[in-house]
Amino acid sequence: MSSTEKNPQVDKPAPKKAKKDYSVIDMMLSKSSERVVDSETLIKETQNRVWRALKSGYEYSPHRDESDEFLRKHVFSRMKMVVLYVDLVGSTQITLDLPEDKVAIIITCFAQEMAQTIRHHGGFVLKFVGDAVIGYFPAEENQLQPADNAVMCAKSMLSVIQKGINPILNQYDYPDLAIKIGIDYGENMIVRYGSDAKKSHVDILGPVMNIAAKIQSMAKPNQILIGDDVYARIHPSIQNGFEKAVWKNNEWKYHRDDGNLYQVWIHTD
Repeated sequence: MSSTEKNPQVDKPAPKKAKKDYSVIDMMLSKSSERVVDSETLIKETQNRVWRALKSGYEYSPHRDESDEFLRKHVFSRMKMVVLYVDLVGSTQITLDLPEDKVAIIITCFAQEMAQTIRHHGGFVLKFVGDAVIGYFPAEENQLQPADNAVMCAKSMLSVIQKGINPILNQYDYPDLAIKIGIDYGENMIVRYGSDAKKSHVDILGPVMNIAAKIQSMAKPNQILIGDDVYARIHPSIQNGFEKAVWKNNEWKYHRDDGNLYQVWIHTD
């Protein structure tokens, strides 16, 4: 319902009616500001875990694999989802500069904290791939809230890195970490590699997985990029924090089926 449509069941003065209309629009658009995420607590918990890991070799407790359970329930089906890729910048240099045990701790802290942030925002952790973490937010029933959640998750990831992990690393004279994030939306196929319904590997395949990875590869350190299909589904208040990416020298070559270049948006605030 647009803000210009009238409600035939209500006859109120214009100012009050407008206020009610906008509240309905916000509800329909799944306004993200109504979703409470305690970022300060998230950052403090991150700092405690990273500090313990560096000081005493703290190991992260295993999490119940909710993603595996979810995917097995929907195996061999197509599902709309928002896919998020987060990659650690400069991991090769980290492995060259630091002892193996410290590298293992830092990579583990990065991966587990990113996974925790995904779960914190209602997403699933698909897998860890080297120095990257892949998450997804099912959007079969509601496309708006998962898109908002994924973008807010990405913003929280930057905060966790910059305000949670890096200040602790600095105390031990380790280099700051930086990340690149890419997000896209669309339909993917859930597949199982084998006949064993409980043990055979399950995964997600589809163009959205590929495009999200390509979008992430175009990001600069500590930058969030989202595909146009994500941008179209996030709340206008979140859209205000993005601007169109301008590519030079054919840096970005992905086109839609109609031949038009697929627009990518850069987070700016």
